[in-house]
Amino acid sequence: MTDRELVERAFSMHRFSYVPYSKFPVGAALLCRDGTVFTGCNVENAAFGSTVCAERTALLKAVSEGHREDWEVLAIAGRGRDYCWPCGSCRQMLYEFAPRLRVLAARGDGEFCAASLEELLPHGFGPGALA
Repeated sequence: MTDRELVERAFSMHRFSYVPYSKFPVGAALLCRDGTVFTGCNVENAAFGSTVCAERTALLKAVSEGHREDWEVLAIAGRGRDYCWPCGSCRQMLYEFAPRLRVLAARGDGEFCAASLEELLPHGFGPGALA
């Protein structure tokens, strides 16, 4: 799967977003080594702290299906003018499973750029820090 195809899968998840408060749908698509793609959308809640981001939705779906160590690329697509990078909580959750993950951040016009999760969360705290 190409980067562009993965970004398009992320954009396709906007239709499932539940965003009555922010009106800002976000979609995510997580590609595993075997070609499996886990998608997600953001789901807001009136108790804002209970809101779940699109990338965490995709992450939880992957983990719940037994994919924990084979993540290659995550695409995140928002509708804004800026690139849609993962928030701090998502960066930490992603780091738990894939500190070397490649992240594609797309903006509303479809353009996207890439960075490694290690660039987005330098000196991340992961399982090895507990040893």
